[in-house]
Amino acid sequence: MGGGSHLGKVRGLGAAHGGTHHWTVQRFTAVGNLLLGLWLFISLVMLPSFDHWAVTGWLAQPLVAVPMILFIANVFNHLRLGLQVCIEDYVHDEGLKFATLLALNFYAIGGAVLGIFCVAKIAFAGGSL
Repeated sequence: MGGGSHLGKVRGLGAAHGGTHHWTVQRFTAVGNLLLGLWLFISLVMLPSFDHWAVTGWLAQPLVAVPMILFIANVFNHLRLGLQVCIEDYVHDEGLKFATLLALNFYAIGGAVLGIFCVAKIAFAGGSL
């Protein structure tokens, strides 16, 4: 067969253990989404009504606004991680891959910042919006 040693055949191939961190973080964000989504569902079910004043008053409470901000940040981070894997796997042109990943990061960061800003605005206004 030839071709050198077994190590020489696989050098530069195979897992470099660079994807394990990405995979682990995506699983942690999935668990966080599950727990915070369950909290959100239970909290909304316990509201007496779903009119604007009830929901903004509920969201203005610090013990509600902080988990909601964490939920928004976690959802957009999980979205970014999942779509990054799809883009890296299925977009083969390097220039297009770079542009798509750049757009994805701008979208994820922008969406998270917008959501956090909206929650913070309601929280700091005291629900009087």
